[in-house]
Amino acid sequence: MQFKTLILPSSIPLSNSNSRVLSKSSTLFNQLNRRHISAFQARIDVSRLPSKLLSFKSKRYRVPLRNNCGSPSHELVSDNREIAIESDGTVELISLIKEGAHEEEEILEVKPNELANKSIWNQVKEIMMFTGPATGLWMCGPLMSLIDTAVVGQGSSIELAALGPATVLCDYISYMFMFLSIATSNLVATSLARQDKNEVQHQISILLFLALACGFFMLLFTKFFGPWMLTAFTGPKNLDIVPAANTYVQIRGLAWPAVLVGWVAQSASLGMKDPWGPLKALAVASAINGIGDVVLCSLLGYGIAGAAWATMVSQVVAGYMMIEALNKKGYNGYAFSVPSSNELLTIFGLAAPVFLTMTAKVAFYTLIIYFATSMGTHTVAAHQVMLQTYSMSTVWGEPLSQTAQSFMPELLYGANRSLEKARMLLKSLVMIGATLGLALGIIGTSVPWLFPYIFTPDQKVIQEMHKVLIPYFLALVVTPSTHSLEGTLLAGRDLKFISLSMSGCFAFGALVLMFVSSRGYGLAGCWFALVGFQWARFSLSLTRLLSPDGILYSEDLSRDKNEKLRAV
Repeated sequence: MQFKTLILPSSIPLSNSNSRVLSKSSTLFNQLNRRHISAFQARIDVSRLPSKLLSFKSKRYRVPLRNNCGSPSHELVSDNREIAIESDGTVELISLIKEGAHEEEEILEVKPNELANKSIWNQVKEIMMFTGPATGLWMCGPLMSLIDTAVVGQGSSIELAALGPATVLCDYISYMFMFLSIATSNLVATSLARQDKNEVQHQISILLFLALACGFFMLLFTKFFGPWMLTAFTGPKNLDIVPAANTYVQIRGLAWPAVLVGWVAQSASLGMKDPWGPLKALAVASAINGIGDVVLCSLLGYGIAGAAWATMVSQVVAGYMMIEALNKKGYNGYAFSVPSSNELLTIFGLAAPVFLTMTAKVAFYTLIIYFATSMGTHTVAAHQVMLQTYSMSTVWGEPLSQTAQSFMPELLYGANRSLEKARMLLKSLVMIGATLGLALGIIGTSVPWLFPYIFTPDQKVIQEMHKVLIPYFLALVVTPSTHSLEGTLLAGRDLKFISLSMSGCFAFGALVLMFVSSRGYGLAGCWFALVGFQWARFSLSLTRLLSPDGILYSEDLSRDKNEKLRAV
């Protein structure tokens, strides 16, 4: 069975008479039939439908239709076609087509852009409902690290400090492989649009193979180069934290294949518009991690090693559940295929700008931890707490980027193109981002300020934490709005600007970090550098979107055509 979408022109007059509606519909459908229905795209103004047609739950009308296909490969079996008008404004044209000996029912749906046609406050409500499950997905990863930080900090300040460089190798470097998730979402969505299940399975199998290969590479890299990287990263003044950090890294490194394979399976499910399967898997994993930390660290006294084992097991369980969720949709999550050279080039073309962007982010946060590590055990322990709470707070803005990437493309490049509605949608996203940023800033700053003993009883560590509360707030408050702007740029395929601007922000931030470190401004100086990094991202993205040549104002569609050619 094939499902195709027709969007009919809003200028089509629909009478208040049922008979005239059917007459107009019959004429319209004959025209569509002659033009090959599956290729026609336009728009319908549902508000002009007769009110009495929308006063019931749904109703179907049979419309006489002559065989005007004009194609020797298609024979019209039925002389009638059915139009169904639903109460929500959805119009379905149902036809029975016969191709040789194969018959199939074809359902053509006419749907308005529901979110874009709503008022700004209704858009805010819909966006909040849309981002709910996605927020849970983004929260689970930082939540695991935050649980480790809280539990380990109760036992030893040295082990708490060791989590700083250890999480760089375990968590931040993993973000460099986000290109696997981006490529999965893009390729699976494209294959689903063609209604080709075999192609969807092939794309998933290729990306699962790449994820598994990258996972084993990182496992071996951690095994043989982990101690060397930790020693180089912490510096000669902090060699006492290297053994604990290496213990954590070596145990967590065993989960690398499961982590990356789970990312691909998660992105495939999201591409199929199913956030609940991955969310269930990550909820179970977070529970395992939390219980494991309490039992192994607090009750059995294994310290940082116990936290590493709890997190590693939870990640393996999450990867397994992601694959099982994919299998329940009729796909084989255990099938692996070696990609061809052309397929590798396609994946690289889609993922390269995102890879560069994520690399710049990871490199900047790594530099902050590097400079903080050189300031002593208490300082790096305080920074570990603040950075984990910061990461936990910033993920609340990530679903706004996903919302922009889901709803903006139709308004920017679709048949229902409307730059005015795109600007209105962005306004809604930025409003939510600003409100959310203010709330997160207040709540996020209050936790380490009023409840520092959740993380550590060490007064020296707490004093260092309190020194960075102001830059912590300033960096956090702008982050959700930045996600909205960057998600819109991704939706508009302005990939070159995103990668170049992020690289420029990294260069600027690195220079500021070196300056504040050399002048002895301490941990507060590092966090003010983060403030500059975040506000530079916000300013550049906003300036780009408000530019007359930006994607929200320019009528030039060549960018979309170039991206399609690259994908082909």
